[in-house]
Amino acid sequence: MNVMLLHGWGGSDFPHWQSWLAGEIAKEYGCVDFFRFPNVDAPVLDVWKEAAIQELRRFRPDVLICHSLANTLWFHLCNEGLVEEKLKELFLVAPPSLECSIEELQTFFPVSAPEDLHAKRVHLIISDNDPYMQKEEAKQLAQVLDIEPIFLKNAGHINAQSGFGPWPWMLQQVLKKDRDARND
Repeated sequence: MNVMLLHGWGGSDFPHWQSWLAGEIAKEYGCVDFFRFPNVDAPVLDVWKEAAIQELRRFRPDVLICHSLANTLWFHLCNEGLVEEKLKELFLVAPPSLECSIEELQTFFPVSAPEDLHAKRVHLIISDNDPYMQKEEAKQLAQVLDIEPIFLKNAGHINAQSGFGPWPWMLQQVLKKDRDARND
């Protein structure tokens, strides 16, 4: 199973859970792609879209795990018909508000929730106190996407600053999916 991780604004360098997860998947002989977008501190939507499209075509992931701004990027790719293959599994972790007004991220917003997320199974994992998306908006997004959200209590933006370095639950989810795929 090919697992791709897409990071958000500023990257997900160690001790972020995405860098930890990539290492743990590799330790289990999993095939993982955790590439770095250009200009992580000053992202431009068109540049990130092109990089993502190239990497998706090259790696052909079964599982995609997006954090923060990567969710917004995925929404753009889906809305614009740029996703070529359906994923087996998609994890949307800590998406920011669809109306985010942070100046450095202006090329990414606003964005609308896609009608098709191009995945057989989708998981929306959000914190009840994320500074980038209020709980009510998160509930609305889950409703629009027709997904039962997984709310984490007091998890902030689900990043290293809020205590998410090692994240055993996420590793268990990915490894379980890998075992399920081998048994199909």
